[in-house]
Amino acid sequence: MSYIDGFVIAVPTANRQAFIDHARHFDALFIELGALRVVECWGDDVPVGKLTDFRRAVQATGEETVAFSWVEWPDKATRDAAMKTMMEDPRMDPSNPGNPSMPFDGKRMIFGGFVPVVEVS
Repeated sequence: MSYIDGFVIAVPTANRQAFIDHARHFDALFIELGALRVVECWGDDVPVGKLTDFRRAVQATGEETVAFSWVEWPDKATRDAAMKTMMEDPRMDPSNPGNPSMPFDGKRMIFGGFVPVVEVS
């Protein structure tokens, strides 16, 4: 069964293209290490809720857009091995020349791994 990593982040709206460039660089690593698919989404209809919402979850300001992303892996073992490898890969280090810097505040990123329980196609 597949395994999903999910991410929600607040990105300065002015950094939209930098976010896309950053994603293209790092998403290629996910695929290289066994991910089946990576999807990066730019917030388009992200309403403010009465109790909670995506914007509040990542403390987005009026100058930021919420981005929602996920990585689909064939299984958790592949994901765990890939994450370990990625943390040791110099292409992940933003201080290395040629690597894009993070165009968002990573401290406000929400992320987690999920086991699919229902899938409809």
